[in-house]
Amino acid sequence: MGSNRWGWIVPDGLWEIMELLLPLAKVRSQGGGTQNASDEAVFAAIVYVLVSGCAWRALPPCFGISKSTAHRRFLIWSRAGVWGRLHQAVLDKLADQGLLDLSRVVLDSAHVRAKKGGELAGPSPVGRGRPDSRMHILSDRSGLPLVVGISTGNTHDSQGLKQMLAGLQSRHDPDRGRDYRFGKFHADKAYDNPDLRRWLRGKRIAVRIARKGVESSERLGRHRWVIERTMAWLTGYHHLSPRYERHPRNYLVFLGLAATLLCYKRLIRLTT
Repeated sequence: MGSNRWGWIVPDGLWEIMELLLPLAKVRSQGGGTQNASDEAVFAAIVYVLVSGCAWRALPPCFGISKSTAHRRFLIWSRAGVWGRLHQAVLDKLADQGLLDLSRVVLDSAHVRAKKGGELAGPSPVGRGRPDSRMHILSDRSGLPLVVGISTGNTHDSQGLKQMLAGLQSRHDPDRGRDYRFGKFHADKAYDNPDLRRWLRGKRIAVRIARKGVESSERLGRHRWVIERTMAWLTGYHHLSPRYERHPRNYLVFLGLAATLLCYKRLIRLTT
């Protein structure tokens, strides 16, 4: 592996995975040839925006690219589905090394202030009606984020359950030898809903959800603390908390990239 010029912001080896997923560069209609800015520099700049929380216009000159170039390529790669494939590629590498523990999966969500409003920014039930969004995270037993989602701040936790589990089940691909079937599903009492329990039983999913008025969510603590730690790690990326992106798709991309970075750092820590 060659030297990593952007090693101060991009973990070693991650660009090599990303590079294989990029769409072919297009020739500009003005006749200016292919875009000259380095894809690797653009990727590093995007990671910098996520980590630092800076606006596109505040990108430092060390990347050698303009804000418009970085943002345009971010959108091109988003439309091409690159970010989701990057997260999947890293999860597959973890699975190949036996580092995903799907004996239990854990679901949780957290409020995120939407400073600029936009789609999926609703009145917060915990923030005096300010515009909020809610991030949803489904992790493996050790807290590795498997699926991420976003909804309005006044969406009940339970409404994200089916979509998040469907996102994990869609990763199951026996033709490629990828087994993402899981054992038991854990969640706190916010997900204690008779209809959801019936739906989960219908899917033959083993459930451990705290019951309202019967038991405390703290009884699930030895399994739930890992996702609470994951939430803290994710909101430590300054572009995620608060939410600066008006378009929820862009925020979801950054949330997925943060999840990818957490997974990849765990991979290199356990395999090097």
